[in-house]
Amino acid sequence: MPGKKPKLQMRIWAMLCHFSALLAWILLCCLVFFGLPLYLPLNLLAPLTIWQFKKTQYPWIDLQGKEALNFQISLTFYTLVIIIISLLFMLTSFGLAATTNGAINQVHITLDSLLIVFMTFMLFILSGQLFLVTFAGIKAYNGEHYRYPLTIRVLR
Repeated sequence: MPGKKPKLQMRIWAMLCHFSALLAWILLCCLVFFGLPLYLPLNLLAPLTIWQFKKTQYPWIDLQGKEALNFQISLTFYTLVIIIISLLFMLTSFGLAATTNGAINQVHITLDSLLIVFMTFMLFILSGQLFLVTFAGIKAYNGEHYRYPLTIRVLR
């Protein structure tokens, strides 16, 4: 919709498509706090719901919803890749420790290092998500289209 600013109601729903992904943080914190460790791509549920219900009503929401979902799908994929790589490194560390009659201290240092690297990557992804979703939500509210960087375009 170049040149024409979408109506306020469409812009608010488009902004909610982006911001609703951050609800996953709140849900995940509640689940972990109450002892329900559950991994679901919670960051996809709210944007998907808004997009599904409003995409036929407003073309602007269809565009923004696809962009928000593509970004959240990409983040979920990147997170799973980091988790898999971390698990492979951890299993390799255990294998080395078992074959070398390992010094427990050496294994402990290796696992602590892996945990620090994993947490750094996850902190980078989460802070990037917070910044980019906020930026995209503000752009959507202003009637401007924003394309997330490093996004795999699953929905076209």
